[in-house]
Amino acid sequence: MNTKRLTTWVILCSLFWTGNALAQKVAKTIKFSIVETSDVHGNYFPYDFINGKPGEGSLSRVSTYVKQLRKERGNHRVLLVDNGDILQGQPSAYYYNYVDTASSHLCARMLNDMGYLCATLGNHDVETGHAVYDKWMDECGFAVLGANVYKRSDQRPYLTAYVQEEVDGVRIAVLGMITPTIPQWLPEHLWSNLDFKDATETAKRLVPKIRRAAKADVIAVVVHSGVGPEHSKSRMLDHCAYQIAEQVPDIDVVFCGHDHREANREILNDSTQQKVLVLNPGANAKRVAQADFMLGLDSNGKVVKKQITGQLVDIRNQEPDQDFLKRFQKDFEAIKEFTAQVIGYNKAALDTRPAFFGSSPFVDYIHQIQLAVTGADISFAAPLSFDAAIPIGPIRMSDLFNLYKYENQLLVLSLTGLEIKHYLEESYGIWTNQMYNSSDHFLLFRPDLEKTLEPWQRLQFSSYNFDSAAGINYTVDVRKPKGEKVSILSMADGTPFDLTKKYRVAVNSYRANGGGGLLTKGAGIPLDKLRTRVLWTSDREMREYLRRDISRQSEINPQSLNNWRFIPTDWVKQAEIRDAEILFK
Repeated sequence: MNTKRLTTWVILCSLFWTGNALAQKVAKTIKFSIVETSDVHGNYFPYDFINGKPGEGSLSRVSTYVKQLRKERGNHRVLLVDNGDILQGQPSAYYYNYVDTASSHLCARMLNDMGYLCATLGNHDVETGHAVYDKWMDECGFAVLGANVYKRSDQRPYLTAYVQEEVDGVRIAVLGMITPTIPQWLPEHLWSNLDFKDATETAKRLVPKIRRAAKADVIAVVVHSGVGPEHSKSRMLDHCAYQIAEQVPDIDVVFCGHDHREANREILNDSTQQKVLVLNPGANAKRVAQADFMLGLDSNGKVVKKQITGQLVDIRNQEPDQDFLKRFQKDFEAIKEFTAQVIGYNKAALDTRPAFFGSSPFVDYIHQIQLAVTGADISFAAPLSFDAAIPIGPIRMSDLFNLYKYENQLLVLSLTGLEIKHYLEESYGIWTNQMYNSSDHFLLFRPDLEKTLEPWQRLQFSSYNFDSAAGINYTVDVRKPKGEKVSILSMADGTPFDLTKKYRVAVNSYRANGGGGLLTKGAGIPLDKLRTRVLWTSDREMREYLRRDISRQSEINPQSLNNWRFIPTDWVKQAEIRDAEILFK
């Protein structure tokens, strides 16, 4: 054989074997999906029990979508996970948390019915208290995950770290975690004997072990945490999904939630330079986050090719699952009967909108209850709902969920007059813009205001994080910069206000634990010192005190206390008209 013929033969053989190897490389293609719900907030039925009207999202619509997806792709090829904050929000959750506690929890029965693979706890789930979420977890027919939650007594895991599943030979591991800032959100008795570790550090430690122990081809992280900042080196972040994607190698997808902000992005991992999909479906079961996987396996069953795409699926146009609704019809009727109860009558309409622009009946009624229950000198409170109203007429149980959105307890703290001043400066500093003339914005809007955003996203602050005060008389000068706006004139009865004196101040449990930063960043009290300031803690949540007051009076007529105002008045009046149009249009 001459050299030329030999070379040709070698080339032909090489091409044959290379082609054969390429043909053998992907012997089988496997397709499957992981679908995430997050921050459902009690939206189980296609009905808004608070406002007495059809609801947009709901687990019933998710059920329709997932059933159809499973029918198309195969039941075992669609894995369903929940990412927390499912036990608080609508009366449907409240009823089984606190009213009918003998029955198995409706939420557990529904998730079991829908075939969930796993779930995580959210901060609002923990807010319901050990008795509620421990019972709920026992009734769930799947693992509730929380790899960064430990028993304080012996530092053993309190929750399951991860679950494994196999789809057509592909091994999948799902690691679950929760925001580590629970102690900043909630009083200790709600999470007693628990420690919360940094989520990113937990993932760094566990993901390599999961790869080895589970021999996982795919690793998904489900973390009740917001998307958070990119390139952050901070620890114990409340919002850390991007941080996990950047810093933890070998993760395929991060499902997040908590901040209610939709996300569908690929984030570059720092060490592997591989793209990691980050998905957040938003809130109230209006959308689901879906990761679609296409994996190529060689003849030995080894994954040699991987393609992952993400989508946020709007389910609001799905028809509710009628079989699902029939199975839970008795529950629906019980909840509706509970929320329809008339507990009193309202002679003056209550609306959160005026609360953005001054003293308002809505917030001042909460102030009055807080002062009456606690006997405190001063009260701090915010409108917990962004845009809610209670009309003149009968007040039903459902209205209390508009009047007071969360299951917060009431506490009394000891604060000096100077700390109270700094607290208010922080609140109004994140609430109001510094106006240089009467044509400026009054509210502190986001710089990208012109983009299409949900109304509540147009602000740089959350409605539950701007507090006003009762028990003192004061003005807020919108011409002044942050830190110089508030002038406290006197106590409510006209006696002098003393910056050096200690006062008894009523706040909700979220605020007392440092939520919103008004006590820490504003008043300057270190987070670990807040508990030393507590003088009294309620044994009931705030909504129950409101119910008792309305029932006792039978008829209420809330009015503004008018103990504080923005100045200059003419500037604010002009700006209020413009900014209200932007905010609520």
